[in-house]
Amino acid sequence: MAIYDIVKFPNPVLTTPASPVSRVTQNVVRVLENMAETMKAANGIGLAAPQVNILKRIAVVDVEDGKGRLDLINPVILEGRDEELGPDGCLSIPGLYGDTPRFKWIRVQMWDRNGMHVEFEETGFRARCIQHEIDHLDGILFTSKAVRLYRDDMAPQSGKGRRGAVMKSTPLGGQ
Repeated sequence: MAIYDIVKFPNPVLTTPASPVSRVTQNVVRVLENMAETMKAANGIGLAAPQVNILKRIAVVDVEDGKGRLDLINPVILEGRDEELGPDGCLSIPGLYGDTPRFKWIRVQMWDRNGMHVEFEETGFRARCIQHEIDHLDGILFTSKAVRLYRDDMAPQSGKGRRGAVMKSTPLGGQ
C-alpha cells in the first residue's frame, strides 16, 4: 500500500471534473486501497481521487458506522430527498468547516470494485459524506455550497477525533 499526498486548496485539480473510469482494473482496485490508507492516515472519513491528484471518478467513504468502507466508482446521485443543513469539512481545506445543505436520503448508482453495476439508498451522515465526495468528482468544493463557514480553533472535542466529527469552531471573522 502507498500513502498519497493530499492536494490542498487552491490547487486547480480540486475544481476540475473527474473523468469516468472505463473499466475496473487491478490498477483501479490498487488506487482504492491506497486512497483508503491515505484517508485513514489523514484521520479522514472520505476521500475522492482528485484530492490525490487522480482525475478519475473514484472515491472511498468510511464514517465508522458499522457498515464498513464504501468504494465508489463512477458514482451518480439518481435521487435525493429532505435537504438539511449540517457540518462539512475537507482534508483538502484543513481547518475550515461549514454548514452545508445536503440531502438526508439519496439513491446512488455506481460500479463496485468488481465492476458490477450497483444501485443503493443511503441516509444520514453516510449519505452526507457520499454527497461530499461526489461533489469532489464534479469539481465542486463544500465552500461553494456552505451557508456559513467556520475556522477550526481547537482540536476535535468528540466523535472519535475524526475529521468531519463535531468540532469546536468559530465563525469566520469571529473571536
